[in-house]
Order: sequence, then C-alpha cells, then structure tokens
Amino acid sequence: MAAMNSIRDTFFEECEELLEALADGLALMQAGENDAETMNAVFRAVHSIKGGAGAFGLGDLVAFAHRFETVLDEVRSGRIELDPEAFRVLFRSADHLTDLVAAAKGGTSVDKAITDTFITALDDCLEAHDIVSAAPEGDFSFSAVPLDLSADFLAPADPAAAQGFEIRLRPLATLYASGNEPAWLIRALGELGTVDAKLDLSALPDWQTMDLASPALGWDLQLLTDAGEAAVRDVFEFVSGHCELRIAVTLPKVAAMTLAVPPPADAAGPVLPVPPQGAAQRLPREAPVAADVAPANPTLRVDLDRVDRLINAVGELITNQAAIAQRVDEMSLATGAEIKAHVEDYRHLARDVQEAVMAIRAQPVKPLFQRMARIVREAADATGKSARFVTSGDNVEVDKTVIERLADPLTHMIRNSVDHGLEPPEDRLAAGKDATGTITLAASHRSGRVHITIRDDGAGLNRPKILAIAVKKGLVPPDAELSDAEIDALLFLPGFSTAATISNLSGRGVGLDVVRTAVAGLGGRITITTVPGQGSEFTISVPLTLAVMDGMVISVAGQTMVVPIASILETIRPEPDDIHHVGPTQSLLAIRGRFVPIIDVARELGLDPRGKPQTTPLLLLVEAENLSQCALAVDDVFDQRQVVIKGLDSNYGSIAGVSAATVLGNGQIALILDTDAVATGRDLAPIRPRPISHAMEGTQHGTA
Repeated sequence: MAAMNSIRDTFFEECEELLEALADGLALMQAGENDAETMNAVFRAVHSIKGGAGAFGLGDLVAFAHRFETVLDEVRSGRIELDPEAFRVLFRSADHLTDLVAAAKGGTSVDKAITDTFITALDDCLEAHDIVSAAPEGDFSFSAVPLDLSADFLAPADPAAAQGFEIRLRPLATLYASGNEPAWLIRALGELGTVDAKLDLSALPDWQTMDLASPALGWDLQLLTDAGEAAVRDVFEFVSGHCELRIAVTLPKVAAMTLAVPPPADAAGPVLPVPPQGAAQRLPREAPVAADVAPANPTLRVDLDRVDRLINAVGELITNQAAIAQRVDEMSLATGAEIKAHVEDYRHLARDVQEAVMAIRAQPVKPLFQRMARIVREAADATGKSARFVTSGDNVEVDKTVIERLADPLTHMIRNSVDHGLEPPEDRLAAGKDATGTITLAASHRSGRVHITIRDDGAGLNRPKILAIAVKKGLVPPDAELSDAEIDALLFLPGFSTAATISNLSGRGVGLDVVRTAVAGLGGRITITTVPGQGSEFTISVPLTLAVMDGMVISVAGQTMVVPIASILETIRPEPDDIHHVGPTQSLLAIRGRFVPIIDVARELGLDPRGKPQTTPLLLLVEAENLSQCALAVDDVFDQRQVVIKGLDSNYGSIAGVSAATVLGNGQIALILDTDAVATGRDLAPIRPRPISHAMEGTQHGTA
C-alpha cells in the first residue's frame, strides 16, 4: 500500500508538470506558434494525464481528459480552426482539467453538472466544425477494462499495405511511476492492426525475495498493421526513456499476408507470419524509440521538510560563524594573523553554502503566473470584458515561501486590474483603443529583491474621484491637500472601494487592504504609477527569501538594531548647514539640490525623549513606501553582515516598526527595522509609550 501511495503521489507531481506544459503550449498557440511540435506537446500533456488517471481508476478525470484530447486531436489535424471561441473553450477546459486533478489528489470530487457543462462546450466545438464526437464508453477505471495480455487483438488491417513488426517491451520502474501502464500501450497497438502479445515471465524472481518497486514482467509483441512505422513509434512516444524497447520491421509491405495462427498448447513459441520468397536475405531493422532525443537533466525529489531542516541548520551555521568572528575580533590579534584568514575563509564558505541551499528552495514564478492567467479569464468573463494576458520574466526564481504568500495578493491585484483598470469594450473603442485590453504581469530581480509589476492599459486612476470617495467615507477631512502618492495610498485603506455596486469581484473594500497587509508581512512594499487614459502600474517589491538577509548593524538610543541593506541608498554624515529645522521636531536634509525629510528613529520608536535630532546626526538615506526618499537618523553604524531572520509573531507578537529579529555573533538579539513603517509613522502610536527595550527583554527567553 505504501508503494502504491508513493506511485500515486508521483503521478500527481507529474500532473503538475504536465498541466504547466499544457498552459505553456496553449499560450504559444494563442500567440501564433501553431507548429506541429507545440500542438503535439499540448495533446501529449492531456493524453498522459488521462493514461495515468486510468491506472488509478479516476474515472471522472479520464472521461473529461478523453473528450478534451479528442478536440485537441482535431485541432492538430487542422479540422478545427483556432478562432477566439475555440481558444476560450481550450483554456477553460484546461482550467477544469486542473480542478479535476486537484480534486482527485485531495480525494474529493467536482460537481458532475460543472463537468458536463465543460464537456458540452467541447462537444459544441466539435459540432461547429461538423465533427462527430466519439464519446467514450465504460467506467474508465483501469480495473474496468479487462485485458488478456496473451491473447490476440484483432483490428481491421488492409492486407494490401500491411507490414509486420516485432516489438520487445520491458518496462522500467519509472514507467509505472509516471502513471503509464503497458496494458494501455498494447491496447493502442491493437487499434492499429492485429497484435499477438506474449507475456515474458523469465525475469520474475522468487516471491519471497521480490522487490515490488522493480518491474519483472515483459512482453514480446507481433503487430500486423497498415498504419506504417511512424504510427507504431508514436504509440510509445510518451514512455521514451521509461522502458527497454526494440522495434524491428520483420516484413515489407506485400500484396497479401497470412495472419498468425495461435500455436498449439505444446508449441515452443508463437508462429510468425511466413515471409514471401526472397525476403530471407532481409535483416530486421531495429532501433530504440527517440534515440536522438537528448536525455533530460536528472532531478531528485526531496521532501520539503528535509530542505527546511537543512535551511535551519545553515542559519545556525551563519550564526556560529558570526560568533567565532566576534570572538576573534575581541582577541586583538596582530594584523595578518593566520586565524583571521581562516575565519574569513569560513565566512565565505558559510555564505556559499547558504546561497546553494537557498537555491534549492528557489522556484521560478512561472507556475504562479500561470494561475493568474486563469484569474484574468474568469474576471473577464464575470465583468463582460475582453482581456489578453501577457507575462515576462516568469523564469525569475524566488523562495518557495515567498511565492506561496504572493498568490493571494496577486489574485486581488489581477482582479482589480480587470474590474477597475480595463474599460468596457465599447468605451475602449470610443477612445480609439483595441476592444481587448491587456493585463501584463512581469517579474525582475533588482538589488537583492524581486519586483513584480501588474500593468493594465485601461483608463488609469481617477484621482479626483478617489479623493472625493475618501472624503465622503470620512477617511480624510474635506479640506485635506494630498499629493498624488497620498491619494494613490487611499486605495489601500480598509473599507475603501471605487465600485458603485457590490459584485462577486469588488465593492466591499477589502481587496487592496488585504494586498497591503500581505505584502507588508513579506517585508515588501507597493508603489503605484498611472497615466490618465493609458493605464496603471502596481509594483510589488519583496525580498527573495524570508530566511536570511544582508543588513546594516546600527545603534539607536543604546539599542543594537539591523536595517535591511536593500532599502539603504547611502549613509550620510551631513554638515550642520545641510539640516533645516521645520517646527519644534521636524527637520529636512538638503542633498543634491532637493530636500528630504529626516526621521528620528529613536523618537519614532519611543526609545528616546529628546525633542529634536542631533545637530549633525548620522543619516541613512532610504527608499520608503509612498515617500520617494527619506533619511533615518541613527546614533552609529557598526558594519554590514548577513543575518538570519527570526520571526517574532509566534513567540511575542507583532511589534510596530519591527519586521523581525536576529541573533548577533555575541548572542545579543537585535531587532530588524521595518523602514517603511518607521518612515511613514504607520501604526507606531500604540508602542510609543512602551520602549522597545522592554520588548527585547520579552524575547530573550524564547526562540527568536
């Protein structure tokens, strides 16, 4: 049972890859790449899912996949024209196939009425091109299709054009692990002509020493068909590399041929067809299937828990390295001491190991982007709009945890772009635009972070309307004078919505608020740019990983803290004339012909009661959410180092202005600043009466 469960799990892992290939192929076809290779890849993905599902008795999945592949077969044969309606049916069918796989994996089922709706759409697509649907018969579970592997399969063959083939099939363990089954391969041969199948038990070991994970059965097949050699090889196209396979052409095309007769019970083997006179000099031609195909890169599937344990161990390694380096520095050794060189080598090695381990968890954002393609289709159908979906940078790799936590924010953002960003088709035509809008999702690496951009070519943000709604809802005073960035930030307030009515997609004012909370939880930020009449762009910036980071170790009011290095533009020791005081507590820094606000970190966090910044403080110029730049005033900067991120939520709770904590080399706990929260003063008021030094005492006795 355990072995079968393992094979079943492998099948569903393969399904994820096949569904990804299906989505890729359909996207390429929609983009105009309708070559035979792309179409065959799409057909092959659905066919492979059907074959594996049949082996596990997943009847609903097999039945739908069969109907789906029937339509795809007609597409690749050129009998179905790929118009917009056909693409709509294919994409939605791929979405439903994904749902059926997910339901089968979870042991649940999809409402039959929903599946019937999609099957009807596929049948309508066939009927629209005058193609009769070959509805499958039977239960579609493998056990419901009895197959005698030592009997003949009789299928009509044209004797005037028949060829004979000898086929030797020896499955490998990977054939079964990938959800394939020899019985289905032999049945497919039976559809080409006459098959004589003989089961080979010679490799079968003793029952008590048998390894169930190692296949021991084999088949020797003789096939008489008029379909040609290419059709025979196509049967085994999906199992190339998963079996030992030899195909030999035993007879040329002849005008007539006597079919094989089953041998008597005492016969030593099958009676082969008699070759015509003069054919004895012909040697059988043998060749492995797809011998010219380069082998795929070897992969190893590892449980995620094992990777997590390895990452935790690497985190402890980095902390240990920092502790050793700290102790060596405290020894005041002479410059060039050998132990210092060893410690430096240790630091480089620890970093290399950390980067290698993090690369194991890194995954491309492509599967996430493919999920968003479905969201675009569903949102467009719900709103009656027409939208195309374009992606770029989908090979950018991010930590798996970051990808998982980005799914919900991106879903809200994509729906918002379709619902609020794109205009109705008639409005777009009136504005001289294409009736079909474009939603673009792009990813890129910048400064140790990943930037994900959601762009639409709609009407852009209507800032006067946004401000008027905010005033009406009492979110801002009527006489408020807000900048464009501040007006854009109103979209993320709880309860804010520009929708006139409540629908399935919008109107309750919770979408972008959820986005902001989720992105902030990842240590990220969101920026908005918009051009009236041309569209809007939302950019989410998040760290590549939630496990480690490069940070600047600083001192604030006697407390050691860490600032993420990715948010720091430069450190500045200004001249007294560069600082301009505005009011009793506010100051501005004059830098390169412009002014940026100075944020006193100690005062903002309630750590120091002083009324205004030092005359010449040490400043960190940073980028912050909704502020182009600002300067954080700190007491001192120690050094830059890589730190292991430790969450506080599970042991202490959320601390405003603090994103996480870390353990320094001397064993001291240092809080990691949330520069966006400190710079904007967001949610800091509740902690000002309570110094963070007390909060640090609360974490000393727990695991940070």
